[in-house]
Amino acid sequence: MIDRELLTAFLEEHFPDAEGQRLVEGFVRYEELLMEWNGKMNLTAIKDGREITVKHFIDSLTPALTGRIPKNGTFVDVGSGAGFPGVPLTMLYPELGTILVDSLGKRVRFLQELTVALGVTAECVHSRAEELGQTSYREQCDVVTARAVANLSVLCEYCLPLAKVGGVFLAMKGPEVEEELDAAGNALELLGGKVGEVYPFTLPDGSRRNIIAIEKIAPTPKKYPRDAKKMKNNPL
Repeated sequence: MIDRELLTAFLEEHFPDAEGQRLVEGFVRYEELLMEWNGKMNLTAIKDGREITVKHFIDSLTPALTGRIPKNGTFVDVGSGAGFPGVPLTMLYPELGTILVDSLGKRVRFLQELTVALGVTAECVHSRAEELGQTSYREQCDVVTARAVANLSVLCEYCLPLAKVGGVFLAMKGPEVEEELDAAGNALELLGGKVGEVYPFTLPDGSRRNIIAIEKIAPTPKKYPRDAKKMKNNPL
């Protein structure tokens, strides 16, 4: 079971205006479905309730602590997987126009069932991020998030084409980001982005995180994002 006390304390400290009890009960149901589906497919290697509370649920809420997410804005979570951070953020801000994107059909089916069970309104899209960025979703979103392990240059090519000018890409990263930031300079210039601010956080278990806010300051040229093979063979 999730750590109700820890989650309640976090919500009371950081989101005192939220319906804490409703959220905690929602996260209890989230964990139940996550573990049920995890028996059928690989959604998470984390199975301990406290670890799920900290490394999935609380970690997923940290982008809201940046103040960069408008409560009724348009929001896309790229590579949503088991729904992190997109579903917890939408539980917190139910008026978000949320799009959850994943390249694996089975994960999208999980997201569809999960959002219905939790009463969360979200569009669940089965697509590769580089393909979505060349569709009608292009440059339509106020906020883009990704909690992927890809390097920042690659993430920017996936995510910045989806952000509207004036929007922001929130890249969720680990404790060491300086080298990635240095290496991503060329990609940012080509894609129409600039680093706005880096927000450091420490999770309740002592783990350190950084959220890099990349502001969309100019339209992304039409040739980006490229296909995955070109990204791999010729990174920006």
